[in-house]
Amino acid sequence: MALVQERERVSVDELAELLDSSRETLRRDLGLLADAGRIRKFHGGAALPDLGQEGPFAQRMLTAVQEKRAIAQAAAQLFGKGDTIFVDTGTTTLIFAQALAHRPGVTVITNGLDIGRTIADAGGKVFIVGGEYRPELGETVGPLAVEQIERFHAAHAVLTAGAIGVGGPMDFELEEAQVARAMIAQARSVTILADSSKLDRAALFQLCPLSRITRLVVDAAPSEALGAALGDAGVEVLIASAIGRS
Repeated sequence: MALVQERERVSVDELAELLDSSRETLRRDLGLLADAGRIRKFHGGAALPDLGQEGPFAQRMLTAVQEKRAIAQAAAQLFGKGDTIFVDTGTTTLIFAQALAHRPGVTVITNGLDIGRTIADAGGKVFIVGGEYRPELGETVGPLAVEQIERFHAAHAVLTAGAIGVGGPMDFELEEAQVARAMIAQARSVTILADSSKLDRAALFQLCPLSRITRLVVDAAPSEALGAALGDAGVEVLIASAIGRS
């Protein structure tokens, strides 16, 4: 999936060489991914699907991929052995988990099953909070999820946001906002991951004031007004492209 997202279109021959796998295995796996709606198969290869046929989460996984990957790589460098981290469910946090998996010794508390599996498969310690399961996003939400989050005290929370304005980060979904708020309340520091399309926007449910955020990791500098508000609130702004060149 990472190769298809990066290249948008890839042949079975290319995949066989890059992944050192048989063409028969690759064709079978591509068939499974196509059945799940994650790719579009064509004779001899695969491509990104028609976004008009995908659900909201799948669509977001295919938008701003390079920006999200840069943000995730930059954010993962901030954490290491011994860190305890809340991670909520989102497209950017899923990519962040893939980057974080290469940094050993972390403990992750998450409501995202794919996030937990990614960290656990790499040898990290994972706690999955329970609650109502939403299969379209692979996450747990609701009062039980919030109650279980409240039993943890983590050093960090790494969260996504649907929008960020001068009033703080916001989300469009009430239950996801409740999970994020619970994680914020139980963490010493809060890191928000957001591509630049989320900046200077508004959503229905506020997560916290800007002053509660420790750092914001983005792929481009905020506008003058938002940048000033972040500065006044004491938020450290890390621009992923700049970090990647350092």
